[in-house]
Amino acid sequence: MMERQLSHMVRLIDDLLDVSRLSRNKLNLQTTRVLLSDVVTHALEIVGPAIESAGHTLEVMLPPDPVAFEGDLTRLAQVFGNLLNNSAKYTERGGRIWLRGEVRDGDAIVSVSDSGIGIPAAALPRVFDMFSQVERTIGREAGGLGIGLALVKGLVERHGGSVTADSSGLGCGSTFTVHLPVAQHPIEPRSAGAAQTATQIAARRRVVVADDNFDGAEALATLLELLGNEVHVAHDGIEAVEVTERVRPDLVLMDLGMPRLNGLDATRQIRQRPWANSVTIIALTGWGLDSHRQDSRAAGCDGHLVKPIGVAQLKEVLTGLMPPAADLS
Repeated sequence: MMERQLSHMVRLIDDLLDVSRLSRNKLNLQTTRVLLSDVVTHALEIVGPAIESAGHTLEVMLPPDPVAFEGDLTRLAQVFGNLLNNSAKYTERGGRIWLRGEVRDGDAIVSVSDSGIGIPAAALPRVFDMFSQVERTIGREAGGLGIGLALVKGLVERHGGSVTADSSGLGCGSTFTVHLPVAQHPIEPRSAGAAQTATQIAARRRVVVADDNFDGAEALATLLELLGNEVHVAHDGIEAVEVTERVRPDLVLMDLGMPRLNGLDATRQIRQRPWANSVTIIALTGWGLDSHRQDSRAAGCDGHLVKPIGVAQLKEVLTGLMPPAADLS
C-alpha cells in the first residue's frame, strides 16, 4: 500500500512540475523523428498494469503504414498514457477501451475512447482546465487533482497539435481525440508494402512468453500483442511446457532462471515433442556469458537474447530475419 501511494505521489509531483514548466514556457522537448507505434508502445508500458488490474479490455487499431512525427517520444507517450489512464480510472471494472489512429489531411488523428461513466455536457468545456474536478467519479480511489488532462493539452499544443473531448453524457463513455501534424518524410527506408508484409507476418505468430518476472512478462506480452500476435504467458518451467503443448506456438521466448523447472530443462522437454521441430525457441535471459549461450544452444534453443530486449530485435525475431541457431545478443 505504501509503495502504491508513493508512486502515486511521485507522479502527481512530476505532473505538477511539468504543468508549471509548460505555463512558464520552460519545458524543453527532446525533438526527434518518432513513430506513432513507438509512442503507443511506450504509453502502454506506463498504463498497461493499471488497465489489466482493472480488468479492462483494450483494443488498439493503428494504420498499417508507419506514421511519423517530429516530437519528443517521452512526452508524446505521456500524452497517451494520461488519456489511457483517465479512461481506466473512469470506467467500471471489466470495461472496454479503444485506441484508434488514422491519417487525414496531413494530420495523425488518434482517439482514446472508453465505455466508462462519461462526462456531463456542461463539464466538457472545462475538462482540460487546471485542477478541473468533474463530479463523475465511480469511487473515491478514482479521484485526482485535475492535472493530467491539463498536461495533455499543454504537451499536445507544444507539438503543434490539438486535443478535444466528447461525451454523450453520464453513462455513455467518453472520447478524447488528439490531432498531430505528420512528418513530411518517412522515417524508414522500407516501402509501405514491405512494412505491411512485416505486419502480416507478425500477425500470424502464436507466441509463448515464459518468465517468472510477472511485470516483465506482462509488459513483453503487451508489446507482442500490440505488434499483432497471439500471446500466452507462463511463469515457471513446468507451466511453459504445458502451455507450449496446448498452444503449439510459432515462437517461445524462454527465460532460463525459472522456478520448478528451469528454462534449459523446459526447452529440452519441449524439443522431445514430435511437433516441436518447427517451433522457434529463443532464450531471453539476463545470463549473457559464452557458457550460457552454449548451454542454451545445447538444450535446443535457436538463439540467445540478453535482457532487456529492444523493439527492433523483437521485430527481427518475429519477421524471421534472424538466422536459426544464431547468438542474438
